[in-house]
Amino acid sequence: MAQRTGIVAALTAALLFGASTPCAKLLLGEISPWMLAGILYLGSGLGLGLLCLVRPRGTARLNRQEGPWLIGAILAGGIAGPVLLMSGLAHTQASTASLLLNAEGVLTALLAWSLFRENAGRRVVLGMAAISVGALILSWPEGAVVASWPAGLILAACLCWAIDNNLTRKVSLADPVQIAAWKGLVAGASNLALALALGAPLPAWDVIAWGAGLGLFGYGLSLVAFVIGLRELGTARTGAYFSLAPFAGAALAVGVFGEPFTVPLGLAAGLMGWGLWLHLTERHDHDHSHEALDHRHAHSHDEHHQHHDGAEPAGRHVHQHHHAPLTHRHPHFPDSHHRHVQ
Repeated sequence: MAQRTGIVAALTAALLFGASTPCAKLLLGEISPWMLAGILYLGSGLGLGLLCLVRPRGTARLNRQEGPWLIGAILAGGIAGPVLLMSGLAHTQASTASLLLNAEGVLTALLAWSLFRENAGRRVVLGMAAISVGALILSWPEGAVVASWPAGLILAACLCWAIDNNLTRKVSLADPVQIAAWKGLVAGASNLALALALGAPLPAWDVIAWGAGLGLFGYGLSLVAFVIGLRELGTARTGAYFSLAPFAGAALAVGVFGEPFTVPLGLAAGLMGWGLWLHLTERHDHDHSHEALDHRHAHSHDEHHQHHDGAEPAGRHVHQHHHAPLTHRHPHFPDSHHRHVQ
């Protein structure tokens, strides 16, 4: 059930973010890219922050131990990433930048596998490769030149977001709405400050309202779903599913905005579909051991949570609990309770 929840969440994140791209293009005639990025992120942060204030408590809040991980993620993905991207965009074509941005998913997976020691079989690696090649075909512009220092800045931005994704994985047991709200507020403020510093004017209030609303769904709720995917699937697999976002945007452009269906789009759809099938049909099953662990997060009682001596609460609940050492075998993904290498 948790794995299914993670898959649905990761695909929802890709769908929401991918759909926001063609919608955001409708606003670019009224607003500069820098200003639009700031409004999208701020709409996300303010909307989710309000939700944090009014909804009933029932999720694990961020604690002090998780603070450094979240701060690192915000610094990398919310501040350094947008600044590097905008610096690169100032000296290169947007179409080339779109091509280079596909590196984020690959870099996210490489960091997860090498530095953060997340397990990955050949089926997962092949699926990630197929999805990445499909995204590459989908966004390859004619006459693109990617070997230049502006391209290096954009790739550096992708590396920052890959670091952001892996650090966010460290706090994914906490409230995903709270995490996304903080990231949206900081990223929005930094992008807005950058836009104003470069002389971009504030748009009309109706444009601001549309942009903020789009940001709440395409960035905020997408990020909430992405964090849930990180919790249940691990970083690399969630990044692979999220790499389907360009196809979601292209499909919306064809179905809603009447853009033509092209051969590259069909080829990309085939590769991405095959990569998705490889991930959906993955089965990771072996004897594994859990070390003793104390932590706090929202959970329901399953084979990993049998810590109540008396009557067990029904449904999901939050409290500090202890995991005794355990060795067993069952199909699993590299979720919050399965961080072993094999």
